[in-house]
Amino acid sequence: MKATIWHNPRCGTSRKTLTILEEADDIEVEVIEYLKKPYSRDKLEQLLRDSNMSAKDALRVRGSKAEELGLTANDVSEDSILSAMTADSMLVNRPIVETDKGVRLCRPQDIVYEIL
Repeated sequence: MKATIWHNPRCGTSRKTLTILEEADDIEVEVIEYLKKPYSRDKLEQLLRDSNMSAKDALRVRGSKAEELGLTANDVSEDSILSAMTADSMLVNRPIVETDKGVRLCRPQDIVYEIL
């Protein structure tokens, strides 16, 4: 099985999730450092749709400019959040993992087992 992880090597949860993937049997891991290779709008929309998350669900508030940009307000649109996320990948919570069995935001890291 192939697994793709959108990874930030500075994030402990992302590193732990990557370790789980690398230690799993028969998993071919593709690592995308999303801060170096940002999400495309189409890919981010697909990942959110496949994980049943809204953009607001995947918004990273801690350690990002989300509040400063007004993205945490109740009346902010999904389109506005998606546009901000594709402009600054730091606004996307991590890690996101995609396999043939689905997509999950793996916080905590053990959530990855749902799609292995």
